[in-house]
Amino acid sequence: MKTVQTPGGPIVVLEDENLQIRDAQTFLEIMYSAGGNTLVIRKENLDPSFFDLKSRLAGEILQKVSNYRVRLIIIGDFSGISSKSLHDFISESNRSGRVVFADTLDHAIALLK
Repeated sequence: MKTVQTPGGPIVVLEDENLQIRDAQTFLEIMYSAGGNTLVIRKENLDPSFFDLKSRLAGEILQKVSNYRVRLIIIGDFSGISSKSLHDFISESNRSGRVVFADTLDHAIALLK
């Protein structure tokens, strides 16, 4: 993990490309070890079930984000999403600014609230 300074404060970037977040407990452990208020992960770090809203993984992780009052940035290409519910979920998350889905870190930082 590395820390990046931004105008809104430091953010912690998870750099381990091989790490897979398969459950909320793993996310919680990463969040604690990061020790910051904002955590950045790559789309590839999330188990594919995260993007199947029926699996509830996304909801469980976002609940941890809310409970512990941290912010989460997920970096990746989300342009090819065909699921309307997933697209709406990402749009609503970006509006709230607590969880941000973006293609670049700079874009995500601009969306944070």
